[in-house]
Amino acid sequence: MRVAEIMADFRNIQSYIASIRASPSAEEYNEEGYLVLRRCVAEAQALLAQPFQMQGAGKRDEEQDKAHLRRIIQDAAVRRFRAQKIYLRATAALRWVNSRAAILQGHRPHAGHAPALQQIRNTLRAELASITDQRVELSLRSTDTSAGKWLQEDPSLSVIQRLSGNALDRRVKN
Repeated sequence: MRVAEIMADFRNIQSYIASIRASPSAEEYNEEGYLVLRRCVAEAQALLAQPFQMQGAGKRDEEQDKAHLRRIIQDAAVRRFRAQKIYLRATAALRWVNSRAAILQGHRPHAGHAPALQQIRNTLRAELASITDQRVELSLRSTDTSAGKWLQEDPSLSVIQRLSGNALDRRVKN
């Protein structure tokens, strides 16, 4: 049941990311917030494309079944964790997009906009810096705890970080 809960969360986060729409003009295309959004979408697509590493298929005893189930829970937890981190970064970038649109009100940027645009750029950078692994884990665990979900089998943050790093290492090698 826990695997289904974690994967449902992962699916929901992925659908939120997939629904992100931003249409920068040619002039805005390389602005920081739009760069962050494109990076988040690319990371989310790569995460979806990453296969589960099946090990030990075939007949197994009860201990092997338990170990296999732990690997499945770990894989699901890592995917959900990474998706949540991407989502938090994407929503910070969307706040930047909306703030920028409110400042410019359909006009091209000019010197009078510079202080306000710098302020929202600084806010975006501060928000992105605040999205730490610890914050992501706390947000996920808090939500799970308040929903009364069973968390005893969930991997710790250090395990998630290690497994997430291993997944990135495998992707870089391929």
